[in-house]
Amino acid sequence: MALSESQIPPDAQHYLVCGTEDCERNCQFYCNDCHQPMCEQCRDEHQKNKKTKNHEVVPYKQRKRQLPLEKCKMHPSRNIELLCEDCQIPICSKCTGTKEHRGHAFTDLELVFAEKCSHCHIEITKIRSYFEPTSQDLKKEIAGDVTEIKKIIEGVRTSIKTEAESVKKLVDRITSDKIEQVNKIEQSLLETLNGQNQKIDDYINYLDDLIKTFYGYLSPSNIEQLTFALKSENLIRPIPETSKPVPPIFTAGQYSKEDVAKLLGRITFPNTKRENRKIKPMETASTQLKPTEKQKKQDREKSDVKHTLPLSSSVIKVREYTVPGVDHVYHITLGKSGRLWVSDCFGNLVQTDLQGNQQHKIRTRCGIEGYHTVTQDGGLIYTDKENGVIYRITPVKVYKYLQ
Repeated sequence: MALSESQIPPDAQHYLVCGTEDCERNCQFYCNDCHQPMCEQCRDEHQKNKKTKNHEVVPYKQRKRQLPLEKCKMHPSRNIELLCEDCQIPICSKCTGTKEHRGHAFTDLELVFAEKCSHCHIEITKIRSYFEPTSQDLKKEIAGDVTEIKKIIEGVRTSIKTEAESVKKLVDRITSDKIEQVNKIEQSLLETLNGQNQKIDDYINYLDDLIKTFYGYLSPSNIEQLTFALKSENLIRPIPETSKPVPPIFTAGQYSKEDVAKLLGRITFPNTKRENRKIKPMETASTQLKPTEKQKKQDREKSDVKHTLPLSSSVIKVREYTVPGVDHVYHITLGKSGRLWVSDCFGNLVQTDLQGNQQHKIRTRCGIEGYHTVTQDGGLIYTDKENGVIYRITPVKVYKYLQ
């Protein structure tokens, strides 16, 4: 059973029924003039019809949003369909002749509505694809720092106790003081980390609320709010900055009866400036939709502009993985599950976790290119160049497509 449009998230893989009466085929296209979804066959018939052959039919995801019907407040018998650019309020066609709007500039409200809807979906995509995952990564990093701080603090405790054993009778009280000092340092560091963790939790809750707000703007009853609420380009607050803790270092001391305090060493912090955690930059999402003729024309006009890519003066190694079962690696894909798919020049396609444990191995005929990618649900897509076949493997099935 196909889903209705209202049941499908904006970034989902849509499956809709054709809007033509008595046609139950899968919807792939959309007529912006008729505001009707249609399958490929109905699209062809639509474009052959003399009455509709000049309509703008586009892939479904590139459709223009239909303006919800809403009555004009000044003229209840008319629907609002224009935006007064001077007053920045939606009006009907009859309002253009009133003294309040005489001589003003007007814009098709449907175009504004479509633009604002698109902007909402873009912001939601940013949150889901960047802000939320990046915040979760920061939480994992903070959790790792908590473990490391506990480990380091425990090492400091052990060092203090080891130093104290040889002169225990003389330094019991000093040992107690040092342990208390370390406990306070640990408490302070953990309070700082817990505070950072809470800050990220609050930010994630803010992102959840922001998604609900954007979805609320998409409601047909909120068209006026949607039209004017999104004037600012930066609608999403930046991710809060957090800093990595600087753990203490225990320095062993020389002891004597005259100077018992030195026997247990000193607890100090290294002369290191606190480092803010790195937040990966948000990459510009590239569209996977085929451009319309109008967009192609605009792209050709933009192609006259010369672009210069900056060159980095150095290369920084971020991560290194060891993958058993492959030689001369050509292509690496990292899935959301934290597992790698790696191919080599001999046709081996190996899946491994980040610890180097092999999960799966496939012998392919991909050649040295080793073309493959992973899907959002954890599946694998790879090519068989020799036979001209594309394979798609899901956790349940294997599909075969002829090129």
